[in-house]
Amino acid sequence: MSRSVVLSLVVAAVAAGAVVRAAEVARIVPIVSNDTVLVSVELADAFTADVREAIASGLRTSFTYDVDLRMEVPAWVDRTIASAVVSTLDQYDNLTRLHSLSLTIDGRVQDVAVTDDESEVERWMTTLHRVPLYDASRLEPNRDYYVRIRARVRPSGTSLVGWTGGISGRAKFTFIP
Repeated sequence: MSRSVVLSLVVAAVAAGAVVRAAEVARIVPIVSNDTVLVSVELADAFTADVREAIASGLRTSFTYDVDLRMEVPAWVDRTIASAVVSTLDQYDNLTRLHSLSLTIDGRVQDVAVTDDESEVERWMTTLHRVPLYDASRLEPNRDYYVRIRARVRPSGTSLVGWTGGISGRAKFTFIP
């Protein structure tokens, strides 16, 4: 085999492993409740040593989730129905040893908290619970949809699961009213 064929096979194998790993990292659950599409997300292993060090140093640290509700369109480009940007933010104060946490959806503050519990900080930063995304009464019955999530961490230099580009995942569902 030529060197370029072997190199191509190695690159393809590494890329396939990254895709499988991304599917294991993000757990996405879309729910239709009370005429609203809600999304819950859990990032496993995303609170890395780099993230812990950035927080401990007092750097303002955020996880940003780009959430898209998309409709599958056969033989065409899938259509984006709704999008939201959800951010979880931690500002650690080295003097008081307290974490000031906030959750924003599309730039509007939804929740705030102050804690000294690192496990609470990890849960806050890596989990979204029932984020409202779209009015379900406007969805077409018996159509296939999916929720796509892209997550990234700031400050730069830290990474989610060792990937500087962040992680992504998606979860499909069929809307049955």
